[in-house]
This record gives sequence, C-alpha cells and structure tokens, in this order.
Amino acid sequence: MKEMMVEELFTIKNPIIIDIRSPIEFNDGAIPGAINVPLFTDDERQVIGTLYKQEGPANAKWKAMEVVSPKIPELLQTIKKFVSNDSELIIHCWRGGMRSKAVVTFLEFAGIYAYRLVGGYKEYRHYILEQLPTMLPDKAVVLHGLTGVGKTEVLKVLKKRGYPILDLEEMAGHRGSIFGTIGLGDGHNQKTFDSLLFKGLQEIKGVEYFLVEAESKRIGKAVQTEELMDKKMKGININLNTPIDHRVTHLVAEYVLPYQDEPWYFDKISDGIEKVLRRIKVVDIRNSLIQTLTNRDYSEMIRILLEHYYDPRYDHAKQEYEGEFVEIFANNPVEAADEIAAKLTELSFHPNVLKNNEIKI
Repeated sequence: MKEMMVEELFTIKNPIIIDIRSPIEFNDGAIPGAINVPLFTDDERQVIGTLYKQEGPANAKWKAMEVVSPKIPELLQTIKKFVSNDSELIIHCWRGGMRSKAVVTFLEFAGIYAYRLVGGYKEYRHYILEQLPTMLPDKAVVLHGLTGVGKTEVLKVLKKRGYPILDLEEMAGHRGSIFGTIGLGDGHNQKTFDSLLFKGLQEIKGVEYFLVEAESKRIGKAVQTEELMDKKMKGININLNTPIDHRVTHLVAEYVLPYQDEPWYFDKISDGIEKVLRRIKVVDIRNSLIQTLTNRDYSEMIRILLEHYYDPRYDHAKQEYEGEFVEIFANNPVEAADEIAAKLTELSFHPNVLKNNEIKI
C-alpha cells in the first residue's frame, strides 16, 4: 500500500484528494479542493461508533463490513471518475485508519493505485496549524477605508495584476459586518478559515510583502492568528477614500440588488437592523432606521447606517494600527488600484511576484 505524509501532499502537482469521511465530518472541515466520497452516511457512522463504544471493536468492524460491502462497486466507480493520467490519487479519512486503508485496498484490487494519507485529516490540521505562524511574508500592506469604499474589490483588481493578496473575507465567508453573510450562507468555521489561509499563504510563498484588508480580529465565525494580527498592526497603512454617494451605490449593488427579491432577504435585514438598534441610543436615528426598514428603502437605510453607525466607529478601529496612513482618493476600484499600485512602486513593492510560484494545492 502506497502511503503519503501530509508534508508531501503539498509537493504534488495535480493531486486528486478523495475524502471518504461522512458528510458531517467533511462539512466541519476539509482540505481545500478535496472531493467527498463518503464510505458511511452520517447515520451509519453514528451507529458504528455507538456499537464500538458499547460492544467493542470486533462487533463494530463486523457491522462496518455489512454496511460497506454492498456499496463497494458504486464507491469504486465514483472514485474512478476522478482518476486521470496526469494526477495522483490520494485517499484519506479522519486519522488515516481503517476506512482509508480499506478503500485503498479495494482500489488496488480494481487496478486503481492510490496513496493513503498517513494520519488523515487530523494530521493535516495539526500540520497547517503548526506551519501558519511561520508562513507570513515580512511586511503587510494594510488597506483601510470606511464601509463601502470597495476595499475587497480593490484587492481583487490588484490580485489580477499580480500583487500578492490575502482575501480574509473570502476565507471567512463573511464580509466582516452585521450584514456580512448576506448571500454567502452561514460563513466558514475556524477549520475552513485556517485551511484557506494556509492555501493563500502557500500561493504567495516567497514574497516579501502582502496586501490585506484591515479586518478586526474576528471575521464572522473565524479568528485571525496572533501572528497575522501583529503583522497587520505593524504594517504599511493605506486609507482609501471615496464619496459617500459612491459608497451607498456600491453597497446597494453588493447587498441589495442581487438578493432583495429572495424570500429570506427581508427577515435577514430585519435581524441585522435589530442588532444595530441595540447600540444606537439616539431616538430619531432609531426611528429613521425602523421607517426605512418598513418602507424597504434600503438605499436610505444604508446611508443612515454609514453616517450614524459604521463611520463613527471607524476612527477608533484605526487607532489600533501603528504608523502613519497614506491617503488615497478615488471614485472606483480601478482608479483606487492605480493609485495604490503607484504608491507600492514608490515603496519598491512590485507586482508579478507570483509568476514563478507554482501553486501546488
């Protein structure tokens, strides 16, 4: 049986990673790009686990064999669909134990040769948590700006131009505000965030700096590492400015127009406004927000939120960062990216630093 250590996984050019854990395990955290082909359903896993605890491993193994045996042809056929001549097939479960050993053995009998990932997902998670603090480039260029200036869009433009970017909001599946999960589901948990951060740092490995948005330590369900926060606090600060009318238009396009006709949208906005109202003491502002919600006047609601809720909190957040702020004034993300690129050139931070870095996984 061929075996692969976790650290070897990141040297493979075209890995096809098959995660045979149950769906509930996979959804709780997975290797980015892995394909879930579960050996057991969630209910089957629970039954076998209970049997293991109550009657011992022998009876649990026998039950597992009874459950798996009828599935083997379909399981192998599903995995076979992902096999190609220019890729390596890697199978893993939670600890690299019986489940992955059994599937790799079945595949070998069928003439399909795969690696078993030693230690499974558990060892992968241990490895990335150990590596994350050591992977950060020397300098952070931190993009600040009031809510709605389009910081994420600016980073995306810069990334297309070859600049090294860490998009923390994308990694967290959250936009970093009370309304941050609108259109994005429930957001990513810590395990998923850590995996995507590890992958993002791999992609910019070897660079001397990286661009990142000035997020608070917690983004939705995920928390940034102390090392990452320290780099950001001591980084080069760029503050993006754009007129409030542009900010309102941008936020309407991002948070309202794609979703306002969805049946869940009004309730989602209502929940967010309820949280805001708990923190606003001025009666007139509270009443105005309630009125805009009742009227579904989302554009005016956003303007009130910016002027009386988000903007006043911004200066306090900026004070956490060391050093001076470079001010950038722009009307759209492309114009802002041009200004930032010019400033980075002054600092001898150049684009296309990723062109020689081959992304493995």
